[in-house]
Amino acid sequence: KTTLLNVISGFIDERERIVTIEDTAELQLGHDHVVRLETRPPNAEGYGEVTARDLIRNALRMRPDRIILGEIRGVEVLDVLQAMNTGHDGSMSTVHANSAMDSLLRMEMLVGLTGNRLPEQTLRLMICAALDVVVQITRLASGRRCISEVLEVLEVRDGVYVTNTLFSLDRRGSGQFVRQAAPVGQKFRQALL
Repeated sequence: KTTLLNVISGFIDERERIVTIEDTAELQLGHDHVVRLETRPPNAEGYGEVTARDLIRNALRMRPDRIILGEIRGVEVLDVLQAMNTGHDGSMSTVHANSAMDSLLRMEMLVGLTGNRLPEQTLRLMICAALDVVVQITRLASGRRCISEVLEVLEVRDGVYVTNTLFSLDRRGSGQFVRQAAPVGQKFRQALL
């Protein structure tokens, strides 16, 4: 996941200000305008903890063009979604999920863990507005990792995510993988311009 974030980040305009937030610094961005923030566990007395949520809130004060969060794991998910919906287009993160669609549902579940009881429709609209594309990485039986799915998040209609699979890696009966691509939708095309 970190390797993919590094590669994608290489396409960010050098003039943009990027704030990275990680538990352990692993991202290797070559940009001049990068602020690297790291979480910190509490000391032996239970003080001094700096959480991803704390850092996201502080990052917003640093006037970033993009925020890159190493991994969404918990209550910081709501702050990340709000940041992505308030002018920080192109922000990125990773999340553990079994499929690209499952990542959307996992974010819903993580928001629920915050104790925030947003109506389902509101939460889905928020996630949809924050995300243009979800890229799924899969580990193959050989141990090699590859991109197995690219999902464009289009809209929420009747309470259901409407998506467009831009790319999928399908295993056929023979065990061979077949790559399938689809046209890019209007929302993603506009985000690219």
